[in-house]
Amino acid sequence: MQLDKIPQLKHTNSNNFFLLSGPCAIEGEEMALRIAERVVKITDDLKIPYIFKGSFKKANRSRIDSFTGIGDEKALKILRKVSETFHIPTVTDIHESEDAKMAAEYVDVLQIPAFLVRQTDLVVAAAETGRVVNLKKGQFMSPESMQHAVKKVTDSKNNQVMVTDRGTMFGYQDMIVDYRGIPTMQQYAPVVLDITHSLQQPNQSSGVTGGRPDMIETIARAGVVNNVDGLFIETHCDPANAKSDGANMLDLKHLEKLLSHLVAIRQTIHKF
Repeated sequence: MQLDKIPQLKHTNSNNFFLLSGPCAIEGEEMALRIAERVVKITDDLKIPYIFKGSFKKANRSRIDSFTGIGDEKALKILRKVSETFHIPTVTDIHESEDAKMAAEYVDVLQIPAFLVRQTDLVVAAAETGRVVNLKKGQFMSPESMQHAVKKVTDSKNNQVMVTDRGTMFGYQDMIVDYRGIPTMQQYAPVVLDITHSLQQPNQSSGVTGGRPDMIETIARAGVVNNVDGLFIETHCDPANAKSDGANMLDLKHLEKLLSHLVAIRQTIHKF
């Protein structure tokens, strides 16, 4: 594991995965703290290193009337409060180069969205903050091509980088995960599998992205069996009424059972 700037991950048991999890977007302080508290309890019990995830702003929206956030500084302050309250690292995505320095004041990991991972200025700006950089593989990119995105970070004198696979476009309205990409990209950096975004069904005629949350465990099991370093799972107390990506988020009440199964699978395969 190369992510030395996150102490909780530095000493990760190599037989287990780490977890990035939280709501798609920060909708308010109460919801963020409620979700974080529950996930912290679950991951502590299962000994899963945990990073709380929440977007402070949603810039990639299908429609102009889609929810974009509660205000940049307000959301970032909530992320900081989550970190300070539960003593856990946090991750948020950035969309413009100017976001990098601002967000780095509040969170431990800066995430580059899949649609923007080839934007050199954005990747370099994130790297230059010294924070850990999470590069989401573009839905239009091969696993092999991610080595160049990783190199942009390391060439900026930052070796704290990981890659997250969130599926590849399959036609206009579906995603597919190619598990061969996990060992391929592990040659460049630790690899995370984004379970919930891999199950998105984008480009719906309604302008609201669909999803297949019923397939979450199927995708997650395959990732764990194939020795992925980390899992990315968006979760919410009430996905049906979430302000962003409710169609593919995991209901928080199902998270403990899912993670228990996944830990058992990881422990089993490492016996052989």
